[in-house]
Amino acid sequence: MPIGTRNQTLAGLGAHHIAIQTTDYEASVKFYTEVMGMTEVVGFENAGRPALILDIGDGSHLELFGPIPGAQPSNDATGNVVFHFALQTTDIEAALERVREAGMEITVELKTVDLGPLNVSLAFFKGPSGEVVEFFQVNN
Repeated sequence: MPIGTRNQTLAGLGAHHIAIQTTDYEASVKFYTEVMGMTEVVGFENAGRPALILDIGDGSHLELFGPIPGAQPSNDATGNVVFHFALQTTDIEAALERVREAGMEITVELKTVDLGPLNVSLAFFKGPSGEVVEFFQVNN
């Protein structure tokens, strides 16, 4: 399946945002803006908690929510319905080094995978709230 094809069934269908329930809202905002280079679109309050939509850089977005009051923080992605999300990059080595320098835990080091007609490089790391993030690069 070619990457970048348009949905022929639902017009305009595409990813708008990924939402993250943070355990440390300020640390997550700092990481995704300063380390990952995302820009703020709009901040608001949701049920008494801060929330922020960030532009990832390609028109899709990441939404951060402050912790639920009284909830026990967890940095374990086990048991979550969404167990990771992937961000595409054209320089995976530089992206991985940047998050490594920011102190993020690399859970899968950079590797190349042959997916038949698609050859990709990928790596995984844990974000500030324990979310699992994949860097994904299509190799030419």
